[in-house]
Amino acid sequence: MEGLAMREAFWRDRPTFVTGATGLVGSRVVRRLLTLGADAVCLVRDHVPLSDLARSGDLGRVKVVQGDVRDQALIERVLGEYEMRSVIHLAAQTIVGVANRNPVSTFDSNVRGTWTVLEACRRSPTVKEIVVASSDKAYGEHERLPYQEDTPLKGSHPYDVSKSCADLIAAAYFRTYGLPVVITRCGNFYGGGDLNWNRIVPGTIRSVLRGERPLLRSDGRATRDYLYVEDGADAYLAVAQALADKPEIAGEAFNFSNERPVTALEMVRTILRLMGSELEPDIRNQATNEIPHQTLDATKARRVLGWTPSFTLETGLPPTIAWYRHHLADE
Repeated sequence: MEGLAMREAFWRDRPTFVTGATGLVGSRVVRRLLTLGADAVCLVRDHVPLSDLARSGDLGRVKVVQGDVRDQALIERVLGEYEMRSVIHLAAQTIVGVANRNPVSTFDSNVRGTWTVLEACRRSPTVKEIVVASSDKAYGEHERLPYQEDTPLKGSHPYDVSKSCADLIAAAYFRTYGLPVVITRCGNFYGGGDLNWNRIVPGTIRSVLRGERPLLRSDGRATRDYLYVEDGADAYLAVAQALADKPEIAGEAFNFSNERPVTALEMVRTILRLMGSELEPDIRNQATNEIPHQTLDATKARRVLGWTPSFTLETGLPPTIAWYRHHLADE
């Protein structure tokens, strides 16, 4: 209870700017900020009425700024007029296949969008904490696993490179200008509200609900870390608060993970089991330009931030499945 009281005291009435607010993790971050009494301002590019933020009614409880994360004049206006103190930068193009087909738009959103937010923050005297969401993809492909925070960033393909670049830009703004920024590197998020159906978790659940065989674009052997969206939201807020309490962590990166990598096929079969389905996955083996094996070491987050995940796959997937059962019931 003491920890909760401290968190509520920190966030109460705190002007907090969230980019990517209608995304999977952004929706949960905003919900937590509202619960904690923060004064949340959300940047929204596209109106997505089926997003969890809109469906839950939370979008109507925050200040909404319509615009693009690449619009520096807009970002500077928001930071100045609303006197933002905390910035949580989540906006990004997050789909690997989209990045392969449209690399320029992905670079523009993920790289230019990041430097735009950071430059606006550099010009704002009120901003005290900035969290930039990178990814485990920023590390690229390495033989030595799990990734630790000092593992070199060496993305090879469009999405990975966009995250490596954004990550390095954030570090450069700290080293050059002393900007109070911390970088987060998480595995693959899952949870109710993800409307990107080509992702393995929502795609598999929707297929089963329709009585269709779930598709696997890969050969099923690629390993990934999966992090429940509520743990991701908790991680972002924990980092922002830790940065206020421990300014010496500025410029650092933190991995967040369950530290239990699973293969794509194992994930699909786990969902099938939890849904009581006897369907067999349709393995297409068509994926290209994807990193075969990834896993994160979250020791630093546990040691420095006191962060640990609250959910495993066995506890995170049931509420995820329940969300889709409810929201796809009318299909």
